[in-house]
Amino acid sequence: MRVIFAGTPEFARHALERLYAAGFEIPLVLTQPDRPAGRGMKLQASSVKAFALEKGMAVVQPHSLRLDGKYPEEAAAARAAIVAAQADVMVVAAYGLILPQWVLDSFKLGCLNIHASLLPRWRGAAPIHRAIEAGDAETGVTIMQMDAGLDTGGMLLIEKLPIDDHDTTATLHDKLAVLGGRMIVEALERAACGGLHPVPQPAQGLSYAHKIEKHEAVIDWTQPATVIARRIRAFNPFPGASTTCRGEVIKLWRCETDSDSAPSGKDAGAILSADEAGVAVQCGQGVLLLTELQRAGGKRLPATEFLRGFALPAGAVLGAA
Repeated sequence: MRVIFAGTPEFARHALERLYAAGFEIPLVLTQPDRPAGRGMKLQASSVKAFALEKGMAVVQPHSLRLDGKYPEEAAAARAAIVAAQADVMVVAAYGLILPQWVLDSFKLGCLNIHASLLPRWRGAAPIHRAIEAGDAETGVTIMQMDAGLDTGGMLLIEKLPIDDHDTTATLHDKLAVLGGRMIVEALERAACGGLHPVPQPAQGLSYAHKIEKHEAVIDWTQPATVIARRIRAFNPFPGASTTCRGEVIKLWRCETDSDSAPSGKDAGAILSADEAGVAVQCGQGVLLLTELQRAGGKRLPATEFLRGFALPAGAVLGAA
């Protein structure tokens, strides 16, 4: 079976690696154009591109696949490359571009998407973040037959994965990447012998995982400790939950909750204690113990080390104007 692969970040790279290891022919890889990154803002290839070039795969990086869009010459060149590849199927994983109808219609087996949620829950751009933020007990991967809608196609394979109490977006991402890589290989093997049939998504349980915006990461200490804890986990590693103290922005990376603690009588955001155990902060309901923090321009540090360089005295209020 000949497979065109379309993907960009590390999540997609894992799937590409599994397809390559399984022996599928991959005549073409589509990925996003190189982007500036790092302190020097030098152009950096995507994780998918780096692996594809390492294995000698052809790579195309259009800004768009719309023939009538802003980059018609790039789209036309991509179309020519897709036709020349004579592939049976396209596998898509976190590609970042909308596939126009001409792409969806280009393959005998269509376009299969590796989506990191239990569809129809968390359609959209940030399913891992939103599942943690919402307090979901489980998530998973859906292999979907793509159509013109946003994650609306028929389900081909679906497998659940529990969300642990300490999972962050980073740790859950890695687990789902492994799961997705295994499932797409299984899906293509079943498709090769005609054993893969799409099932329409149920109408119940639909939700959208809207793109994460940086402003969402600012902590509102009037919320319950359990809600804040989920947001800290959901925004690790991007964009990183944050608060302020004495005019300085502090990133919050890890924490523990104590929702059963007796009311302190302090305002939300007030620091109750700061020691080797962590920084205890009064929330709208319960207490949050911050255990890993970071100053602007500094490193992520355990609370004990952080407090050596930045005092957070009891009585100070986080997030105060």
